[in-house]
Amino acid sequence: MNERAKESFGRGLAELGVTLTSAELGKFYQLAAELGKWSRKINLTAIRGEEDIVVKHFLDSLTLLRAISARGSLLDIGSGGGFPALPVKIARHDLQVVSVDAVEKKIIFQRHAARLLGLHHFDALHVRGEELAGKYAGHFDWVVSRAFSDIPTFVRMALPLLKESGKIVAMKGKGGRDEAHAAEHPLADMGARVTEVMEFPLPVSGDARSLVVIERM
Repeated sequence: MNERAKESFGRGLAELGVTLTSAELGKFYQLAAELGKWSRKINLTAIRGEEDIVVKHFLDSLTLLRAISARGSLLDIGSGGGFPALPVKIARHDLQVVSVDAVEKKIIFQRHAARLLGLHHFDALHVRGEELAGKYAGHFDWVVSRAFSDIPTFVRMALPLLKESGKIVAMKGKGGRDEAHAAEHPLADMGARVTEVMEFPLPVSGDARSLVVIERM
């Protein structure tokens, strides 16, 4: 990772209030290098340059730490190249993380990255979210995603996988509060409700971000 990207990452971490050890920082630098290397061969992500990776993948993923704690089990549905799953696992290594995507080459990359970085209790699965209920019913403390444009569709898939006291977190950009409001009635029909909407600027870029937190009624 170039020095400018490292500087942006450090500044963004400070804005988020996230402290990383030198070993954890090293894992992020390795991940950026691998992401760049693989993206030259296969289409892992549309985001390429190191500074963009730092802001739009790493820091964006780490905003999730506002809504989850350091222990428990987390499922990331539609994780693509591993976001937010990989950055969150690096920063909160006690979390048990399952990362799911329907595109096999992206899961192969995630498995490679997890091995390279020595991430334990990180499982990357090449399945569709709809196929998880058999094995993972009522399993997770958090089900998260930044892939879904439609909150009710995400919640319908996530609810069967959630522990009774668990939380669903939809990672959104600008307009997250409006989306949450529009979803109120469909969520109520499923026995769920929005309990919190966190709105904030993405560090470094200033782009609008929001976390929509949903629980069972």
